[in-house]
Amino acid sequence: MRPYSTASPAVGPADFPSDLIMDDQANLYGTTELGGDPTCNGGSGCGTVFEVDNTGRETVLYSFTQAGGDGEWPSAGLVRDAQGDLYGTTSLGGASNAGTIFRVDATGKETVLHSFNVIDGNLPMSSLVRDAHGNLYGATYSGGKGFEGGNGVVFKLNKTGKETVLYRFPAPGKRGYHPQDGLVRDGQGNLYGTTEYGGVFGFGAVFKVDKTGKQTLLHSFAGTQADGANPSAGLVQDAEGNLYGTTTGGSFLSGTVFKVAP
Repeated sequence: MRPYSTASPAVGPADFPSDLIMDDQANLYGTTELGGDPTCNGGSGCGTVFEVDNTGRETVLYSFTQAGGDGEWPSAGLVRDAQGDLYGTTSLGGASNAGTIFRVDATGKETVLHSFNVIDGNLPMSSLVRDAHGNLYGATYSGGKGFEGGNGVVFKLNKTGKETVLYRFPAPGKRGYHPQDGLVRDGQGNLYGTTEYGGVFGFGAVFKVDKTGKQTLLHSFAGTQADGANPSAGLVQDAEGNLYGTTTGGSFLSGTVFKVAP
C-alpha cells in the first residue's frame, strides 16, 4: 500500500508515488496517482509523470487531464528507452475509461498509445516491460471478458500501437486471477507474474506465459502458515531463472519472501 500524503493536489510527487527508475545521470523518474492539474478529478488531480534530477530538483513532466481520451491515475512505474521517452499505464481514463498505455517524450509531450476497452483489458495497475524491438508487455487487473468484467489479461503492444491479448485469465480462477503488479521477461520471451487471487487454493499464484500465449501455473499459494497468500507485488528473476517475490500471510501472519523455480 502506498503512503498517504496531505500535500497540495498541485504538487504531484507527494501523492501516492510509484516505484522509481533511474537514468545514467542518476536522474529519477516516476508517477503519482493523484496531483497535477487542479482542475481535474474534482481538484485532486489526475496524476503526473515527474523527474527528480541528481541535484534534487523536481519537475512535473506531464499532468494527466482525463479530457479527450487522456489517461487518469497512473499507479505503476515507468520504463525508459534509449531516446529518453517514458512509457507507462494509467488505471483509468482513455476512450472507454478502462485505462491507457502512454508515452511521454523528452520534451514532456504525452501520447496515448492504446486505450483499453474492457474486452482487451481493464484497470492496468502494473508497470510495463519493454523488449529490444520496442514492444511493450504488461497485465491488467481485470477485463478480458465482455463488459461484465473478466479476471485480467496479459498483453503485448507493438511499436505501431497494435495491442494483442496474449492470455486471458479464465473463470472460476483456478489458473489465477487479478494480476496486480508488473511482469518480468526472460531471454526466451517468456513472461512471469503473480495474481493476487485464484490458483488451486484461491490465495494467488505465480504464472508463466510463453510467446505462444500458453500459460503455466508455477505455484499456487496455500494461505497456510507454511506458505504465503495474496501476492500483490512484482517478481525479480536471477540468472538461473529463479523467481523471487513477497506475499501476505506466512508463519507470523506478517508476510513472506518466496522463491519459485521456473
